[in-house]
This record gives sequence, C-alpha cells and structure tokens, in this order.
Amino acid sequence: MKVLIVYYSMYGHIYKMAQAVAEGARLVEGAEVELRRVPETLPEAVLEKMGAVAAQKQQAQVPICTVEELGAADAIIFGTPTRFGGMCGQMRQFLDATGGLWVNGALVGKAGSVFTSSNTQHGGQESTILGFHTTLLHQGLVIVGLPYTFQGQMTSTEISGCSPYGASTIAGGDGSRSPSENELAGARFQGQHVAQIAKKLAA
Repeated sequence: MKVLIVYYSMYGHIYKMAQAVAEGARLVEGAEVELRRVPETLPEAVLEKMGAVAAQKQQAQVPICTVEELGAADAIIFGTPTRFGGMCGQMRQFLDATGGLWVNGALVGKAGSVFTSSNTQHGGQESTILGFHTTLLHQGLVIVGLPYTFQGQMTSTEISGCSPYGASTIAGGDGSRSPSENELAGARFQGQHVAQIAKKLAA
C-alpha cells in the first residue's frame, strides 16, 4: 500500500508538517510512504528576495513529484500553505496538470487528505482545506479529514492549528513560529488515520 505525501513549502513549515504526516503513516503495517514536493514556479532571484532560499535548500533531497506518481498511489496526502484563503499557486499549477488522470478515472476511490499552514490563527486554514477538497472530489478521491478522536484539536490552553478538516500550523506574522508539538501530533495522527483508511479501501 503506497501513501504519497505531496506538498509545497516556501519557508519550511509545511515541510516539517509533511515529515510528521509521514511518521504517522509509517506506523501502519504495510504502508510504503513517500514524500514528494511540487515544482517551484518562482525564479531563484524572487525566492532570494523573499528570504526563502535557505528553506528551499533544506528540502533539496525531496524528489519533485510527477503526475504519474499520483495514479500509482493508494492514498495521497497534500500539504499546502494558505494564500489568501486558498492553496498556493505552485500546488494549483501542479493539480491543473492532472487532467489526464481525471479523464482516465485514475484517482477514483483512493484516499485523499489535506494539511495546511497560515501566518495567523484565522488566516484561512479551514477555507484552504475545504477549497482543496473541491479538486479531490472532481478526481473521485475519498476525502479523509482529522477526526475528533485526535483530541489535541479540542485544546483551549494554547494557540494551535488543526481542525476536523485536517492538521494545520500557525507560522506567525513574520514566519518565525515553528509547528508546535500539538500541531505535529495532529499531523502524525492524520498520516496514520489516512493510511488506515487506505488499507481498508484496498482490502
């Protein structure tokens, strides 16, 4: 059973969450977990001006995803930062190239899930995931969220991401905040949960 984690991370927040998702998915017996990043669309000069080059280099060992790899997976967990309440342009461009998969019904019946990040607590985490679900539904994926059995999303003792739609993290206005242990726990829970659902679907 192959679990594919496909993400984009400009400053490394989603990358850290993706690693936690992978940790959770690997807890499920028989799960083959692979991490992939979508192609960058911005020139390096622009990334340098945005202070994103260092984070990009940290992810250099993660292979770039191909559209064909989506069709070979049993479950796909997508990670994207929020851009004005929706997915980032890099992820959108990658998904817009999956028309061939749609024509062939290549993703129908597979488990699909989404996690995200935003700068602020109310920066569009839920709308980003829910908006992403539209694409998953068009592709026929079976949407899997983050159930309330992950009780970390019920916390009121700290500022934290995560909702029933998926794990999430808050980067802070200047991007200096790293994912908290509670947010990483949510990502691990989601990875394990999606892999368990995929295993049942494949049975």
